[in-house]
Amino acid sequence: MSTTSLPAPDRSPRLREALLAADFTADGLLDLLGAPAYAALARSETVPALRATRGESPLDTLVRLFLLQRPVPYERARAALPLAECIEDGWVVRTDDEVRATVDVRPYGGPEGQDWYIVSDLGCAVGGAGGIGSREEGVVLGVGGASTTLAGITVRTPVASALDIGSGSGIQTLHASQHATRVTATDLNPRALEFTRLTLALSGAPEADVRLGSLYEPVGTETYDLIVSNPPFVISPGARLTYRDGGMGGDDLCRTLVQQSGDRLNEGGYAHFLANWQHVEGEEWQSRLSSWVPHGCDAWIVQREVQDVTQYAELWLRDSGDHRTDPAEYAARYDAWLDEFEARRTKGVGFGWITLRKSAAAAAGNPSIVVEEWPHAVEQPLGPAVQAHFARQDFLREQDDAALLAGRFTLAAEVVQEQVGLPGAEDPEHVVLRQNRGMRRATKVDAVGAGFAGVCDGTLPAGRILDAIAQLMNEDPVLLRDRTPQAIRLLVEEGFLEPVSPSVG
Repeated sequence: MSTTSLPAPDRSPRLREALLAADFTADGLLDLLGAPAYAALARSETVPALRATRGESPLDTLVRLFLLQRPVPYERARAALPLAECIEDGWVVRTDDEVRATVDVRPYGGPEGQDWYIVSDLGCAVGGAGGIGSREEGVVLGVGGASTTLAGITVRTPVASALDIGSGSGIQTLHASQHATRVTATDLNPRALEFTRLTLALSGAPEADVRLGSLYEPVGTETYDLIVSNPPFVISPGARLTYRDGGMGGDDLCRTLVQQSGDRLNEGGYAHFLANWQHVEGEEWQSRLSSWVPHGCDAWIVQREVQDVTQYAELWLRDSGDHRTDPAEYAARYDAWLDEFEARRTKGVGFGWITLRKSAAAAAGNPSIVVEEWPHAVEQPLGPAVQAHFARQDFLREQDDAALLAGRFTLAAEVVQEQVGLPGAEDPEHVVLRQNRGMRRATKVDAVGAGFAGVCDGTLPAGRILDAIAQLMNEDPVLLRDRTPQAIRLLVEEGFLEPVSPSVG
């Protein structure tokens, strides 16, 4: 584990003032670097950014010092920072006439335009100066695609209490601090908790209650309105790297994290997890994940990607830089991964999101558990869409077919209709409804479904709309009423239709 001492957060407000004064912010970076160099940083390519920071402004200096991790002349550092304090507090070190950063400080734009900073180990901010490529056990990563994904899917309603399990550099804790009265952050790595404190302090956010320990051990029987975790979910042979390897066999860490969350959630509370899961021979992955859902919780589980075991092993061997080691050592590690998968009958590994919500209906034995595969693009932040998903599930649980036909509906915003067929054909082969918001789903509908959706404006009950369609299409209205509720139910469940009135005709 890395033993380098970390900066003290006590005088972070002075450093924050200097960073803001120099426009060392997400917007300031984009303005200085330009879009191509800014995008290149996300690919771990630093040459364009180095070329863009050849000036001598304080912003040029700070980008090179904290983001690109290059030494800068002492006098330039003194012009950009309260340098004596930064040296004393451990943010930078001086060597002769140069100054070097001790940590990565990365500007991060909050959801409401806040200027935040994520502090992590040098060279380990994902998409940062050197990528990851670290084999140090206790290394703490910065912002990456996984952490921003989790932040985006989290429901952001005001809550009394929130828990961030495996806080790392503190990005989830930082987000939670904006809408939770009390935030608890835990991590197995004491160094990570120090980084969480630094991130909060440098971002001007409230302090969190940080606790050392694994999974739910540090919080005992305490309960929360929100639980979030981007855990060390990598399925690997052993627990070599704290930031990614869970130390349990297979996907047991993610399963345990999910299963034990039910006892820690308050009524109506949400839990959001990123996870990997095994695709095991002879077992449906959907059934495997459904079995993880704790009693008393509804669940929405979305598989975003699946890799075969060779792709998965190669991804994480490269992540830790093992591909740059001795070829024989690399081959031995690769072989160990495949041995692990073979022993567990694992044919692939899935990645995705798991969201739970504690509900009275689920506690009464009527949970809503949706497990699906959706590898397509979505619109982030997805938190409002997640909240709307569970609201629709609540509505549908309460509606039998008669109630559904008595209800009124409106077409969701930005849903468009596409007609697919041969040019010149009198009728389309099929009609597709497509969302341009949220999950951006698309679904095929027949002529009745297209006509029904097209006239749903909340003024007429569904049954009366179907009666009118039956008359236009010369169909039996009774038969149409009998066979259509399931299609309406699906359009509501997937967010194409929004209920206005559940029962009045």
